[in-house]
Amino acid sequence: MPVTRYTAEAFGVLTICLVALLILLGLVCIAYSFYLRSRVLRQGFIQLSYFSGPWIIRIAFILLAIWWGLGEIIRINFLRRQGRVLNALNFKWQENVCKCYIVSNLGFAEPCLFLTLVFLLRAPLQNTETGILSRKWNGKTAGYVLLYCLPMFVLQLILVLIGPQLRKDRRELPQYFTRAVFPGMQNSDTIALCAYPLLNTILLGVFATGLTVYLFWLGRRILKLVINKGLQKRVYTLIFSVSSFFPLRVLLLGLSVLSKPEQFLFEALAFSAFLVLLCCAGVCICILVYCPVADCLALGNLHDFEARRRVVFDDQNDTVSLINNQSHLEGTVGISPERNSDASTKRGSISFRTYQRDDTSTGAFVELSLFSPSRDVTPPGSPPLMGWPMRPLEHFNGT
Repeated sequence: MPVTRYTAEAFGVLTICLVALLILLGLVCIAYSFYLRSRVLRQGFIQLSYFSGPWIIRIAFILLAIWWGLGEIIRINFLRRQGRVLNALNFKWQENVCKCYIVSNLGFAEPCLFLTLVFLLRAPLQNTETGILSRKWNGKTAGYVLLYCLPMFVLQLILVLIGPQLRKDRRELPQYFTRAVFPGMQNSDTIALCAYPLLNTILLGVFATGLTVYLFWLGRRILKLVINKGLQKRVYTLIFSVSSFFPLRVLLLGLSVLSKPEQFLFEALAFSAFLVLLCCAGVCICILVYCPVADCLALGNLHDFEARRRVVFDDQNDTVSLINNQSHLEGTVGISPERNSDASTKRGSISFRTYQRDDTSTGAFVELSLFSPSRDVTPPGSPPLMGWPMRPLEHFNGT
């Protein structure tokens, strides 16, 4: 077995392991999202509905990332070796699998993945009544994502279908422009090795260029709404990841035509292209799904903590009142109810504003009283609060 084949199989095993980690991360975030949703509905935190509103689209984003990862596993040559899953298929079916991979990942999963990301980023810029607080927002957003992805899917499908005929009609056109499959030998059997046609890669590059330009424009608008430096770091990280990793993947896929499958250069470029998009998907899942859910749960825990403290202080006040009443009846000097009332009030009154270590208020955006299930989101007649659904508790102080 050539050294390059060992390298290809090593890249294949590593691909499977990394996709498994991505799936694990995705499942954890999905469970986290369901837990937040159930807690918001069960405890009646109306204000947290703004944070948990796009929960279906967030889950859809994770499922698209998992779909893309499974497609990358199907592509690798590791599954086509003797005794493996795809080795049971004949060459024609293996060739169809490679073509389906091109259409599925380059024409559907990747465009939908980044279109979903764009809609999640646009959510804070929309009107709250027609935006993520609307019950129809998730359904409309899913429909728009599929609609905008349809042209890309159709064009990729057409290029894959007409590729063989185009090679016959345009003999002067190099094969790597349209060739999605290379034949390989496995003992005495011929197996199909997946490649990346240059025309399909160019089409994906056009999409990536348009998306990057729009993302920069969208990022400037979003940063105007950011209320603290910690959140700015999240937005910058997200924009940098997408605008750099996605075009870099396209570039690496384009360079892969310089070699053939099972040669070291091709396998290294293909794995690098997979790795950069995997990192991008992981960063996006953490920032767009995990962090908002964690922030919401932190706010909910603060509400529970405040409720418990109020119960304790109410009990203390009742006890003090009882002692003072008894002392007054007996004519003895007891504890001053006014002093204890003031002290307990000072100790028990906790507004949802963050404080520095010197106990100075930093003027946080949301107060704890807003998270009472019986209150409205904003006082009547007040303007809508401007903000961002991903608001970390620990960054309220602007650090």
